[in-house]
Amino acid sequence: MTPATPLLPPADWRDFLALTKPRVMTLVVFTGLCGMLAAPVGIDPVLGFTAILCIALGAGAAGALNQWYEADLDAVMKRTAQRPLPAGRMERQSALHFGVGLGAFSVILMGLAVNLAAAAILTVSILFYVLIYTVWLKRRTPQNIVIGGAAGAFPPLIGWAAATGQIALLPFLLFALVFLWTPPHFWALALFVKTDYANAGVPMLPVVAGEAATRRQIGLYTIPMAAVAIAPWPLGLTGSVYGVVAVAMTAAFAVLAALVAAGAKRAATPMFYEKRLFAYSILYLFVMFGALVVDRWVA
Repeated sequence: MTPATPLLPPADWRDFLALTKPRVMTLVVFTGLCGMLAAPVGIDPVLGFTAILCIALGAGAAGALNQWYEADLDAVMKRTAQRPLPAGRMERQSALHFGVGLGAFSVILMGLAVNLAAAAILTVSILFYVLIYTVWLKRRTPQNIVIGGAAGAFPPLIGWAAATGQIALLPFLLFALVFLWTPPHFWALALFVKTDYANAGVPMLPVVAGEAATRRQIGLYTIPMAAVAIAPWPLGLTGSVYGVVAVAMTAAFAVLAALVAAGAKRAATPMFYEKRLFAYSILYLFVMFGALVVDRWVA
C-alpha cells in the first residue's frame, strides 16, 4: 500500500503575493497606467482605477500560472529556489486555482466595468504569457524571450484601449518599444545567471549559442529599439519633452549595449557592464513612459 503524501500546511498570504511576481507587476502596471494617461481622452477615475487593478490582477495571474508550470525549473535555479512552490510552502494545485481564478476575475471585471476591447487584449496577454511563452517556447528555443517578450508589451495597449475603446499608432509603438526592449534586457540578465539556466536546462541564448553571440544580439536588437523609442517625436505623436528624454535615455542605453556587445570588462568586477545594462534597462522603461505622460500633460 502506497503511503499517503503528507499535506502541506495552508500557504501564507505572502506566498500568494509572491506568486504574482510583484516586482515584475510594478513595471507592467506602470506601463499600463502610462498608456491610459497618454490617451487623447480622459477616463473616469473609478473606471481608470478598475482598469489598472485588472491589469495588475491579470499580470499576477500570469505570474502564478507561470510558477505553477515551472515549479520543477524553479527548484534547480538559485534565484528562484525560494519561491513558494519549490520551497514547499504551497501545494501546486493551490497555485493553479489561484492563477486561473485571478485571471478569469480580471478579464470579467475589465469587460463588465471598462470595455470589451481592453478585456480582449488583457485575455490575449495572459494566454500569450502562459501558453505561448511558458508552455511552448521557454523550454524549446533560445528565441523564447524574443517571441515571448510580446506578453509584457501588451499593458500600454490595454491602458490605451481602456481609455479610448480602440488602438492607435502611438500605443502600437509603445508595444513595439517594450517588445524590442525585452531581448537586451533579459539577455543582459542571462549573461550573468547563465549557470542557473544551464542547470535548469532552459535554452537561453547564452547557454546554447554562447556569450559572444548573445552580446552581438544585444547590440543588434538595441538598434530597432532605439528607432522605435524615438519615433513618436518625429512622427508628431508626442512633443519635445518626450523627444528630448527619449534621445538622451536611449543614447545612454545604446552606449551600455555597445559596451556589452564589445565584451568590455572592468577590472576585478565580473559582468560589470552586463549588470549595469540590466539595471539601467528597468530605469529606462520607467523614465520613458513617465516622460510620455508628462509630455501629454504639458502639451
